[in-house]
Amino acid sequence: MKISYNTWAYSSFFVWVPSYTLDETIKRIARLGYDGIEIGAAAPHAYPSHLSAGRRAQVKDLLDEHGLSLSSMLPAPSGGPGNNPASPIAEERRATIEHYKELAELTAQWGGKTLIYLPGWIIFGTSRRQALKWTRECLTEIADSIAHTGVTLVIEPTSHDTNLCESADDAIELMEDVNRDNVKLMFDTFHVLYRREVLSDYVHKMGENLKHIHIADSDRLPPGSGVGDFPSLVDALLDTGYDGYLTMETGFHRRGIEPDEDARTSIEYLRPLVEARAKARVGS
Repeated sequence: MKISYNTWAYSSFFVWVPSYTLDETIKRIARLGYDGIEIGAAAPHAYPSHLSAGRRAQVKDLLDEHGLSLSSMLPAPSGGPGNNPASPIAEERRATIEHYKELAELTAQWGGKTLIYLPGWIIFGTSRRQALKWTRECLTEIADSIAHTGVTLVIEPTSHDTNLCESADDAIELMEDVNRDNVKLMFDTFHVLYRREVLSDYVHKMGENLKHIHIADSDRLPPGSGVGDFPSLVDALLDTGYDGYLTMETGFHRRGIEPDEDARTSIEYLRPLVEARAKARVGS
């Protein structure tokens, strides 16, 4: 299992400061010993319409120079463009589809294989049944349109932030309804803890369809700083043969966070834990 770090803490998502260029962020994450980087598609890092062909090539060179793989990409939800595939506004759904298509091409160009799909949220006056129908239609079209890229869409249930896809079961049902080979699953430990559920249960529920994980403790703290049982989570991943990335998505939700400290604390806890649990498994 490789470890990566999400760029939100170094960008202007949720809060505006502190904020760093993508070039500076890549250097810092590499220096801290991460294997990969998860890039959020938001300014000032990687909003597609802000990236010329030359800039896209430059970012790929930077990743190669610093020995970082693109573990994954994800869209920025809400804000001006919305990016809500369950929106009652047809134009927003269409724009969201096109946004995901652009992100899949960008992911592939930067050597990545994973793009996170956020199923959206229910707007007042829309029924759950209708919202699910819209997000299924969007996800199906996106999956079919990006098949040539080799990028896999992973559905993320986000209980803290949404009212549509909140649990492992919700994500599994959406994946099964869409029924495409390039649509799989992921989960974020922060959202599991928000639901007062067990982290390792999600590993077993999602099984072989689990292709990506966001790691954060309660209140978006670094792992090991809150209430999450990460040793049991790692054991479950070893039991099931998970070989994807463990991606820190921590420290971006409020001011007062020092990104370098957050990233350093996270990897200093998680890498030794993974190595020790794997070594114990071999020794036994």
